[in-house]
This record gives sequence, structure tokens and C-alpha cells, in this order.
Amino acid sequence: MTIAERNKERYFSMTILSIAIIARDEARHIGGCLRSIAGLSDDVVVIVDVETRDATATIAAEHGARVLIEPWYGFSVQRNRALQHCRNEWVLFIDADERLTPELFSEIATLMYYGPPATIAGYRIPRYNLFFGRRLRGGGWYPDFQLRLLRRDAASYDEGVAVHEVATVQGAIGELHGHLLHLNIERLDELWQKQARYALAEAIMLYRAGRRTRLRNLIGAPAREFTRRYFQLGGWRDGWLGLFLCATLAWHEVVKFCMLWGLRQK
Repeated sequence: MTIAERNKERYFSMTILSIAIIARDEARHIGGCLRSIAGLSDDVVVIVDVETRDATATIAAEHGARVLIEPWYGFSVQRNRALQHCRNEWVLFIDADERLTPELFSEIATLMYYGPPATIAGYRIPRYNLFFGRRLRGGGWYPDFQLRLLRRDAASYDEGVAVHEVATVQGAIGELHGHLLHLNIERLDELWQKQARYALAEAIMLYRAGRRTRLRNLIGAPAREFTRRYFQLGGWRDGWLGLFLCATLAWHEVVKFCMLWGLRQK
């Protein structure tokens, strides 16, 4: 493909594609994310949590994004807000700690140029997860398909889901071949803090659903999580790192149910 043809594809993709990013305290990552999508869309929306304490909003604006400062109501609510703010027919969701690989960039540009089939309402995208700079192969971290490219008027998020939200779409779902690159965890303290936040969010969901902590939850839940990730999903393929990560996620099942117990006591 010539440079002129590539630029033409990018121009046409810009006219029907918006890109949405939800961010809080992401000054370390947001610049790299925006550089990876540069030229793919003329409508990049960054919704920044009002409690952000760093230069996330400033960096996003310097890269030409349309920055909105809004209160935090949860991932699903923020994604629905992003869909409302985007101007074009299709929306690509990308997180600040993710990057488009060149292959995925070209694939999306080509898809938007020729136009997705009318029956398709969304596309799943495979994702590489990097932990401490190493790309994982098992444990559920690959191919880790993400439903991120959505027809705006055919997609929505269930606002009762606090974490690991997935869009509901009205129509068929396709798959792309290019990859997202996710800089998942770079420091040990980051891993622990992230999993603790997820554990609390999931505990709150269980609390609202009327669940109670049972003794068997403290044994059965971590055992099932470790077995699923390490054996069934192939976490063993990543050696000592796979073992450590599967054990960490299993332990946070205990943390989750302890948090649920605490919520019930209050």
C-alpha cells in the first residue's frame, strides 16, 4: 500500500470513527496511548475523572483530544457517557494504558474506509497483556478479546456492573486480527492496589445483590480461581510469573469476601 493510499484510508476512517478514553491519574500513560491512535480519528474524547490529581487532562488536550472533566460514577456509566459525547457512527474504546499496534491501526483504518457490514454492531479485538514488561501467554490473559469497536447507536453498558464491564450490542459481533497492547502491571505495588480496588468493587456488587460471606467462600472461591487460571486457562505456561499471578488473583478472592463481610457488618 502506498503512502497516499494509507493516508486516504485514514482520512475516511476519521469521518466515521470516534475514539473514547476514560482516565484518572494517567499522566504516565496517556501520551503514549494518544500517539498510538494519532491520525485514525478526528474526534478523540477523553473523559477525565474530576478527582484526577496529575496532568492527564493537560496532556490529552496538548494531543488534540476533546477533554471532559466529569465526576466518577463507575466504568459502565462513564462509557455510556462517552458514547453520548462521541460524534461519529463508530466508537473505539481504548484505555490510557493500552496502545494500538500498527497492524491494528491499519486494520481499523481499512475497515472504516470500506465500511463495516450493516449487520455488524461491534468487533472484538485480541489483546496482549504485559506484566512487568513480559507478554503473557496463558492464565486468561491471552488472547483476552475485548469488545471495544462499537456502532454507537447499537451499544450500551449495564450501569449495574461496576468492573469488567462489557458492552451489550444490538447486532452481530465480528473479530479483528490486529492486537491491542495492554501495559497491565509495571510495579508490584500497582498489582496489589489494582486487585484490591477490583476486590472492593466486586464486594460492593455482591453486597447490593444480597450476598453474604460464608466460610466455604474463603476456601472454595480462591481454590476455584487458582484452578481455573493456572490449569484450565494455562497459567502454567508463563512459569514462575504465571504461578505468582494466578496465586495473587486467588488470594484476592479471599480479600473480596472479607470486604463483603465487612460491608455486611456496617
